[in-house]
Amino acid sequence: MTTQPVLLVIAHGSRDPRHAATVHALVRRVRALRPDLRVETGFLDFNVPSVRGVLESLAAEGVRDVVALPLLLTRAFHAKADIPAVLREAPARLRIRQAEVLGPSPLLLAALERRLYEAGLTPADKSSTGVVLASAGSTDPEAIAVIADIAREWRHTGWCAVRPAFASAVFPGGVPRTEDAVRELRALGCARVAVAPYVLAPGRLPDRIARGAAGADVLADVLGAAPEVARLLLHRYDAARRPVLTALGA
Repeated sequence: MTTQPVLLVIAHGSRDPRHAATVHALVRRVRALRPDLRVETGFLDFNVPSVRGVLESLAAEGVRDVVALPLLLTRAFHAKADIPAVLREAPARLRIRQAEVLGPSPLLLAALERRLYEAGLTPADKSSTGVVLASAGSTDPEAIAVIADIAREWRHTGWCAVRPAFASAVFPGGVPRTEDAVRELRALGCARVAVAPYVLAPGRLPDRIARGAAGADVLADVLGAAPEVARLLLHRYDAARRPVLTALGA
């Protein structure tokens, strides 16, 4: 019987203890969905275990196959540079496949709506509610375009309006801050304004989103360990573990 690859979830890490706690809660939910799958967690910075340490431990145990899954919503710098660099330094005996980042995905839109409903909205509120899709922010053009595309797609599901916003101090491509997007939706005439953080775990930038949402009617929680996010991790794992020849079109 072929042993399935170990799933290594790679999180960024944070000095904020809520970040690691949320990551571990999400991983526990993934394990509960698929008890026969070994799931490990590694952090790029600030928290332990480190990605490098987990990979070395797996190699020492005799593990051969690993799927490395970036716990990221867009393909920005960490997915394109940081994570591949760490994986290149892994023990040579390991065969590592890097899975795609989580976003975009309909499952993430479902998780965003779950958080908004948990914060007090109902499906009947959609047509009169403007939503700020508030992400951490990026200078990567691909990541900026993806956030804008998600906002447009989400608008078509029935919301009064959806505006992307960034929490970071750099606002390339004309993407506003959270508080500016809230004011824009007020001026547009939406009966209520909700802020939906497009982030996975608490930390400095999500806290900045929350401060920017002071003028909104509703502030949703981060995506965290939403069941849709856990299912998405497994979808990305399954796609990455498919035979290479299939991926090449053979």
